[in-house]
Amino acid sequence: MTDAPHPSARTDASTHFPVHTVTIPADVPMVALLGPRDELLRTIEQKFPLTSIHVRGNEFHISGTSPEVALVERVIDELLAVIEGGQALNRDSVERSIAMMRAQTAERPADVLTMNIVSSRGRTIRPKTLGQKRYVEAIDEHTITFGIGPAGTGKTYLAMAKAVAALQAKLVNRIILTRPAVEAGERLGFLPGTLNDKIDPYLRPLYDALHDMVDPDSIPRLMAAGTIEVAPLAFMRGRSINDSFVILDEAQNTTPEQMKMFLTRLGFGSKMVVTGDVTQVDLPGGTTSGLRIVRDILTDLEDIHFAELTAQDVVRHRLVGEIVDAYGRWDADQDGHRSAARPSRRRRPDSRGDDA
Repeated sequence: MTDAPHPSARTDASTHFPVHTVTIPADVPMVALLGPRDELLRTIEQKFPLTSIHVRGNEFHISGTSPEVALVERVIDELLAVIEGGQALNRDSVERSIAMMRAQTAERPADVLTMNIVSSRGRTIRPKTLGQKRYVEAIDEHTITFGIGPAGTGKTYLAMAKAVAALQAKLVNRIILTRPAVEAGERLGFLPGTLNDKIDPYLRPLYDALHDMVDPDSIPRLMAAGTIEVAPLAFMRGRSINDSFVILDEAQNTTPEQMKMFLTRLGFGSKMVVTGDVTQVDLPGGTTSGLRIVRDILTDLEDIHFAELTAQDVVRHRLVGEIVDAYGRWDADQDGHRSAARPSRRRRPDSRGDDA
């Protein structure tokens, strides 16, 4: 560990604000903290528009109101901790660190961004947001975890990483990945090819995530041995699954009966993660989603956790989170318009009473 940055203060005559100097330890490359062409420094400046930040050598000179200056100093300290944890900084991690610091969360940004789940082929998979970290911790602490949230929040990807880590640590003997084969009104019988050809499009996202975490050359061998199984949800019926890490993806497309069937497959030594987005239901009209009602049914049971991920946990492109928020606002507006357009159910006045 390097020494903590050393702050000092003087007065900026042009602004009358004290100038705080933060000295970065000599063994920390400034390019790691500032980014190529000072990209990360500009990101910090954009997030603190009322604060003046200048860098000379290995020193940050910061002036502004005391609360903002103190927050900038804390952000720099957190970014140094991330670097010391072996992770490179980028614009996304800097923005998320600042957001967490402003939200005054109990967890430090460095604790979130340096949490390792699984490493494969020189790549380490980590949570990138506070919501993701709490989701991963819930998977560790509970037998059944529901990860509910919009697209891009890492629900399935992080669950898959935890499954691979559990298999590597010999906590389970196999991984079972499943999802309902119901999307956009298609039925398997109408698709061309063999059974494998028919179900492959539905399971492809699970294969894609798996290839990121397991040597692709070993996947056919592991699947042939039954160590990894990828199958439609219908294949789970009638089974009792022991010593396994089981992931149900796209659970919003299960019926209540299918959800009950899946959850009751739980055997000894197994762990289950159920992921889905209740705003993206593809079931035929009038069919209730099993994911939408399961919380009301299981809310009082111990060892079951519901993790809610939001647009703040989207880790694809920053615009994805903004798109999710924009659609949420639009849906709320439409609901308001529909409510306002409904005819009043109040009883019409009796005209005979007018002359009474």
